[in-house]
Amino acid sequence: MKLQKKGNGRQIRPLFRDLFDDFWGTNKFFEGEWLPTPRFKTPAVNIKDNDKDFEIEVAAPGLAKDDFEVTIENGILCVSSEKEEKTEEKTDNYTREEFNYSAFSRSFALPENVDPESVDAKYKDGVLKLTLKKLALATPETKKIQIK
Repeated sequence: MKLQKKGNGRQIRPLFRDLFDDFWGTNKFFEGEWLPTPRFKTPAVNIKDNDKDFEIEVAAPGLAKDDFEVTIENGILCVSSEKEEKTEEKTDNYTREEFNYSAFSRSFALPENVDPESVDAKYKDGVLKLTLKKLALATPETKKIQIK
């Protein structure tokens, strides 16, 4: 009879790694990187403070202007989008359906010198551009008080 040294179970890990590599085509399963990255992330935003207005640019390529919703409520500007795609392929022996859903929402507290009635929004070349006109704020008058 031959004595064999038993391992601590770690020898089986390379076996499973090879199995997962063959099945999913990844060698990162056990490192936690096997999940696919999300297709749509929160878009980047640029904010420009000009003399007469603010410009907000939202980088959101792959969307159409009808995919956006822009609202102002209680001094908060909200830019959001929801998009659902569904494809279906039917042949004699099978039906293949795929679904994709992506959404984001960004909110911005507006300064008190923004006119919420004069917001202009345009979407071109993957960039949503919002122009928010500034109001002329009254400058407080300096009043000299006479001491009695």
